[in-house]
Amino acid sequence: MQRPLENVRVLDFTRVLAGPYCTMLLADMGAEVIKIERPGAGDDTRHFGPFQNGESGYFVYLNRGKKSMALDLKNPHAITAIKELVKESDVVVENFRPGVMKKLGLDFESLKELNPSIIYTSISGFGQYGPYSQRPAYDLVAQAMGGLTSITGHPDDPPTRSGASLGDMSAALYAVYGIMVALFHRERTGEGQLIDVAMTDSIFALLENNVMRYTVDKIVPERIGSRHPISSPFDIYQAQDGHVVIAVANESLFGKLAAVMKQPELAEDKRFYLDSLRTKNETELKAIIENWLRGYTVAEAVEMISEGGVPCSPILTIGDVCEDEHTKAREMLIRVDHPVAGPMKIPGNPVKLSQTPAVIKEASPILGEHTGQVLKDVLKWDWRRLQDLEEQEV
Repeated sequence: MQRPLENVRVLDFTRVLAGPYCTMLLADMGAEVIKIERPGAGDDTRHFGPFQNGESGYFVYLNRGKKSMALDLKNPHAITAIKELVKESDVVVENFRPGVMKKLGLDFESLKELNPSIIYTSISGFGQYGPYSQRPAYDLVAQAMGGLTSITGHPDDPPTRSGASLGDMSAALYAVYGIMVALFHRERTGEGQLIDVAMTDSIFALLENNVMRYTVDKIVPERIGSRHPISSPFDIYQAQDGHVVIAVANESLFGKLAAVMKQPELAEDKRFYLDSLRTKNETELKAIIENWLRGYTVAEAVEMISEGGVPCSPILTIGDVCEDEHTKAREMLIRVDHPVAGPMKIPGNPVKLSQTPAVIKEASPILGEHTGQVLKDVLKWDWRRLQDLEEQEV
């Protein structure tokens, strides 16, 4: 079976999270991803835990299926090699601070002279232009500057970061989206282009109706805990032995919930018969629901509510999700065999394609494992030239 991105070569100058996750998704679909790393140290995440037999699980997950070249980008011979590789490549992905690649002579304008069809993707905190473009950023900064932190948490508590690095991950997903669009455009026209993805833009784009509440009604959304700002009951509720998530966003679902609770009159109650009224009277409604839930365990409540056709769930720990039968059925936890770390379980690919599914067979590479192979096979350099580069510590 031919994989959808076979024969697409990606030069990967990324490190840590946003860039590596982007190129990992491309590798899952068959792209040849050549990761350029610092000799001796490599990607920062090679040194992030947890470790198995000395190898980083963080790195193994984010860099599966890639090749590793260890090149000193401060050495002009390394830059020469990279420019030669650009001529044989389709996509470049980098996540340095804006301006770094230009100093190396590896910016989009320089590389498109070598390969006019190159698709060049830059992922950064604030983008390649704008008043904040030169500011450094990590995910926490992106969540704060993108608006997410201000609406995350409970009203009486300080703002809080999301439990996962959504700034990095959303930027990676938008970068993959941009690359797919650019590849499709190139198929039609032969043109390459620059893709500029900012973590702060990516967070802002995820805020959905919160932005519209401000632009339309001039309401500045605030922290409201786990409940939904415009729909109720849409929150986390206390049961006998834990918490239950219930999500109702229309009158039909509320009627079903009222029937499950054996309180059908709630669906006609003047306080609750419309979604807007339920949200207005959310405190009263939550007290009624939790009073009912006190008679049931989480498992009992979830079973009843689900069978009644209402979206609900327990709150699973990461361990619960990893051991869940649905996770296994969806192949969302897969095994890779690393030559040093040994067998390791990592998250699978969430995009399930019927004809060209993601194939994840290879673990992450050893630092510099493919340097000689790439120069020999792609650029056809002979062993003498490779030996010279090694002697010059390129």
